[in-house]
Amino acid sequence: MQPSVLKKPGTETATSFYCTNRPPLLSGPFAKLPLGSIRPQGWLKHQLDLMANGMTGRLAEFSSFLKPDNGWFGGDSEGWEEQPYWFRGFHDLAVLTGNKGLLAESKRWIEAIIASQDGDGYFGAQYHKCVVGENGQKICDLWPHMVMLDAVTSHYEHTGDSRVIPLMKRFFQFCRGLPEERFIPKKEERFGDWKPFIQTDRAGDMLPHIYWLYNRTGKTWLLDLATRFYQHIAPPTDEWLDHHIVHFTQRFRYPGNYYIQSKTIWHLAATEYWYSQHLGTWGQQPRGIFGADEQVRPGCTDPRQGFETCGMVEFAKSFYILGRITGQSKYADRCEDIMLNHFPVSMTPDLKALHYLTASNQPQLDASQNHEYYNKGRQICYSPHIYRCCQHNVAMGWPWYAQNLWQATADNGLAAWLYATSQVTAKVGQEGTEVTVNSETDYPFAGRVTMTVESSYRVTFPLYLRVPHWCRGFRVAINGEQLNIKAEPATFVRIERTWSPGSIVTIEMPMEISLTQWPRTGSVTVDRGPLSYSVKIEERWQRCGGTDEWPEWEVFPANPWNYGLIIDRDKPGKSLKVVEKGVVAEQPWTVEDAPIEIKARGKRIPNWRLENETVAELSRSPVKSDEREEQITLIPMGCARLRISCLPTIGEGLEAGDWQ
Repeated sequence: MQPSVLKKPGTETATSFYCTNRPPLLSGPFAKLPLGSIRPQGWLKHQLDLMANGMTGRLAEFSSFLKPDNGWFGGDSEGWEEQPYWFRGFHDLAVLTGNKGLLAESKRWIEAIIASQDGDGYFGAQYHKCVVGENGQKICDLWPHMVMLDAVTSHYEHTGDSRVIPLMKRFFQFCRGLPEERFIPKKEERFGDWKPFIQTDRAGDMLPHIYWLYNRTGKTWLLDLATRFYQHIAPPTDEWLDHHIVHFTQRFRYPGNYYIQSKTIWHLAATEYWYSQHLGTWGQQPRGIFGADEQVRPGCTDPRQGFETCGMVEFAKSFYILGRITGQSKYADRCEDIMLNHFPVSMTPDLKALHYLTASNQPQLDASQNHEYYNKGRQICYSPHIYRCCQHNVAMGWPWYAQNLWQATADNGLAAWLYATSQVTAKVGQEGTEVTVNSETDYPFAGRVTMTVESSYRVTFPLYLRVPHWCRGFRVAINGEQLNIKAEPATFVRIERTWSPGSIVTIEMPMEISLTQWPRTGSVTVDRGPLSYSVKIEERWQRCGGTDEWPEWEVFPANPWNYGLIIDRDKPGKSLKVVEKGVVAEQPWTVEDAPIEIKARGKRIPNWRLENETVAELSRSPVKSDEREEQITLIPMGCARLRISCLPTIGEGLEAGDWQ
């Protein structure tokens, strides 16, 4: 056994047991394991159970879009994005939980989807087959299909349903035959309806489905169709790719997705360019979100600006896809940034309600309709009844995260891509031997992971372990024997050996305290491992609507939040103390059960207040304060529904200024 450290897994071979890219598509380092291969446990499984019994699992009880007469079940009604947004998450949730009620409902939807196909290949709501505008223009709206095909392909991978390949083949033949005037049209203000033009911005979302079918059929006309979709994507809005948050979280990925067909390196570079450019300007808050309370706006870069829940799950989807294409560990890091720091607080702890916008500085969640956001109206109180798109799209969040904990590798191995307590069963090695790897960990709150490899007999295969970008001193032991490796951050440790049943792999990822320093204001964020931290704000929940079974909630602060941090920027660990509670609750994403706290010193800034029920923008640090010094507590952002995570620093002398 000779472990090695790699920037990314190789692509010299292709896995023999899972579907990968056919020539002429570029071979990839990873392949997605079929739904059901990975079984989450621990806190992640609990999120799925809460979803099953909460808003996602029971959304049909009160969502007007999921009524029996919706267009996916026939008739003249619409069947646009809301139903497939929900169903692609609901379907996978049903399989992952094994909930009989959810499985039965999922089967009912799958049967309706397959039965809806016309003789010409179109499937889905007839309403969108030919949408006629006020100016007489006729458009086929394909955006709902780009979403619903996520569920259809997942169903096939789980069941092998022989009807799926013919359905998709006939549907793409229908798309191929659409005349130009009806296929992904340019935006036309005189049309009178904005919905058919969403597909113009998001046409690249069809690429993964076309490549999926090509890899299973080898029909080369599908590659021509992929190019047609790619060429119909709307050009950048201006010097920014797109001002709309959800458009951007999908659109930045498209050149990188098309790269597997074009093999033109600048396509992959374009994806990273748009991401870096956008986050560099609008992303002045921790862990990968940016200020777009639905649109980015000049001057609105403060961490009080919100990030849409739809954007979180779509960003994560993009990272999953790009991670499989490139093998680069940064996409797993970016996924963790979003899903472990922001996504949990987009919902109530019981997962029975959500809100539209989450910001990094957000010390109050009220039902006011006049916050300092692009969108007016209720945006940040928790409700299961409003927030149309997010209400349905949130369903994709935890089920897709769970499915991407592990990846199959091109050399018939397995890669631990995201860390969580889980069980994965997959085929590995030259003979396709089935192995199961059980992982136990308190990640992301602690850096120790214990993996046990189980199989019927000894089997040789490579195991890849991702080294996060924040981790220095990554250590691995096998059966108690420490490996002699030097694993730099943002790499993979590759261990190829003959594994005996019961082999134990132990990973240690030291979590050190560090600071992110925000150049626009001089504010700072406290980081530790994969998590960033917020001032601990006790919560006062107040009902503001809904029903007794499905209430709506406001959340108000029960203690002060307007603190500046007293910190040594060069040696932050000297003034911060980590307190580990030792037990990770089933639902750790709450202020009460936060498994980690960091004790810090700070002073209140009396002039830092709310304006229009929104926290005022940060003043430049350091800031003067005549208040007494206090001990303050920080908790992980993912536990803090009320949050101040970009903190001004306190200073004295000529450098420090008054709060403006």
